[in-house]
Amino acid sequence: MSHKVLVVDDTPANVKLLADLLKVKGYEVATAANGEEGLAKVAAEHPDIVLLDIMMPGMSGYDVCRTIRANPATALLPVVLVTSLDPNQERVKGMEAGADDFLQKPINQQELFARVKSLLRVKSLQDEVKQQAEKLAEWNAMLEARVKEQVDQLERLGRLKNFFSPQLGEAILAGGGEDLLKTHRREVNVVFLDLRRFTAFIDNAEPEEVMELLREYHAAMGKLVLAHGGTLERFAGDGMMIFFNDPVPMDKPAELAVKMALEMQQAFLPIGQKWTKRGYDLGLGIGIAQGYATCGAIGFEGRWDYAAIGNATNLAARLCAEAAGGEILIDRKTMAAVDGAFQFAEAGPFELKGYSQPVPAYRVTE
Repeated sequence: MSHKVLVVDDTPANVKLLADLLKVKGYEVATAANGEEGLAKVAAEHPDIVLLDIMMPGMSGYDVCRTIRANPATALLPVVLVTSLDPNQERVKGMEAGADDFLQKPINQQELFARVKSLLRVKSLQDEVKQQAEKLAEWNAMLEARVKEQVDQLERLGRLKNFFSPQLGEAILAGGGEDLLKTHRREVNVVFLDLRRFTAFIDNAEPEEVMELLREYHAAMGKLVLAHGGTLERFAGDGMMIFFNDPVPMDKPAELAVKMALEMQQAFLPIGQKWTKRGYDLGLGIGIAQGYATCGAIGFEGRWDYAAIGNATNLAARLCAEAAGGEILIDRKTMAAVDGAFQFAEAGPFELKGYSQPVPAYRVTE
């Protein structure tokens, strides 16, 4: 790569001498006859080094050097002051003006080449550092953009967590949600609950009252779902379906399901009492069943749900429909899984829709 040297001198013979010497060494040379022209050439031709005569009409070499240093674009441009005056006297002034080096007239060729080569080496290092800084700034900008994009994505995923169970939401944020969403088969405990006499309530209550009840009911039940690690598949009006042991396997899912159901009945008591005072008779019925289900994402692009489909879900729904207000009915498998942890009483068998034989069930008493 050929370096460009700018020679600024008001004496044509000096300019020609320096230009000829530098060109022989392979340098590209630009020239200027005074300080103003020299500054214009610095701005237009972007030299790699400036050889600057001190004594010139108009702007002196010191003035030109100070102007070069004051411009951020040329602050590091190497400047060599060329003088026929006493170098000891001019050196301090030159250093104060910002000069990098000095050459004494008449010019010693070897000294000229050595000083130019040395300063160009420094200039090359400066240019390399500048390029690296620009590249680093570019990388930082790209990194900031990527971080912002990832933060935005995490915020979006964080909002999406509100629509999933905590286990599934955390798996999605951790990047493992895709495997969990794939269709798979697992034994689960399904809990169905809905309100007794809710239809009569909405026939007589104002719409604002219906929304008030549902907000209280969903808030109380949802808090317990989260506390026990259940997966809320859906809620529609007063109906809710929760299952345990999927998408994340857990210890003793049947016990967690029954414990949650008992706490739900306790949590609903003050809600029911409040609405009884307003003239509405409401109760909470719960059904629980255990069995294998096909689990995974269902829906279509833009709207996906996470579901458990199988006989256990149907049986839990049927038992829920049979449960009176304040009652929890469980199937035989659930009873066997939690035997010893809770108290039961036989209930049924029940003639359930979709079942050819009566289905035995048990009432959780404590």
